[in-house]
Amino acid sequence: MKFSQIQTLQEIASIINCEYVGDADFLVSGMNEIHVVEPGDIVFVDHPKYYDKALNSAATIILINKNVDCPQGKALLISDDPFRDFNILTKHFKPFQSSNVAISASAKIGEGTIIQPNSFVGNNVIIGKNCLIHSNVSIYDHTIIGDNVIIHAGTILGADAFYYKKRPDGFDQLVSGGRVVIENNVGIGALCTIDKGVTGDTTIGEGTKIDNQVHVGHDTVIGKKCLIASQTGIAGCVIIEDEVTLWGQVGVTSGITIGSKAVFLAQAGVTKSHPGNKVYNGNPAQESREFLKQLANLKKIPEIQNQLK
Repeated sequence: MKFSQIQTLQEIASIINCEYVGDADFLVSGMNEIHVVEPGDIVFVDHPKYYDKALNSAATIILINKNVDCPQGKALLISDDPFRDFNILTKHFKPFQSSNVAISASAKIGEGTIIQPNSFVGNNVIIGKNCLIHSNVSIYDHTIIGDNVIIHAGTILGADAFYYKKRPDGFDQLVSGGRVVIENNVGIGALCTIDKGVTGDTTIGEGTKIDNQVHVGHDTVIGKKCLIASQTGIAGCVIIEDEVTLWGQVGVTSGITIGSKAVFLAQAGVTKSHPGNKVYNGNPAQESREFLKQLANLKKIPEIQNQLK
């Protein structure tokens, strides 16, 4: 998430009322999660296990809960609760804006686009040309939709990320300040849910087709011309490359990569990254030929037992 105006380290520290290490005029241009940070970004870290990863990341401002040695060319924000303060910054730079109309006045809608009754289009949404938005679709603030996109009834674009920190008295949610980006010629079925990024974009690539009742988690990037069948669930921060096929009820864990042209058969459980150009089956998913061999061997167990009697 980039700020609308460049900030200084001192200005950021004053917002969250914390100490800092570095030049007061050190420039801060945005804030992001560890997997998408760039120079000028703030990243937060609140566990010693991840200190080195954060300090050595592309981020140049580290919001951290310990006064450590500051890497050259970077700055530190010292906080007793980086998770809390990251949320404060998100709310400050991207506050929630309520709406009392079905289609926000700040939304930009392209020529030839049809929006059916009872749909909601939030603030600063951009919808391209010749789209068809069916009834009861909810498009949250800052969503971007390309040309020739079809979205069926009941689908929700831009709900909050499922991202929580466990506290002694319950769970604190990490505030979502990202977006959903739908590229050209995408088709999205009925009752789908696509969560926005925490600070970045959840992206559906050009030409991809999504069936009914599919969930896509925060910050996931789906490539071009993918096919995703009904009741598939994709967790956050997944990368799905071009022309991947996920058949019905496939489950995909967070933070993995699926190579281009991979095919996962129905109810496959994708628990790790897999290369492309192969067919997978089972839970945990494995190459389909190996999976079928194992099933065939299992069927031989009664015969083997009888031979041993």
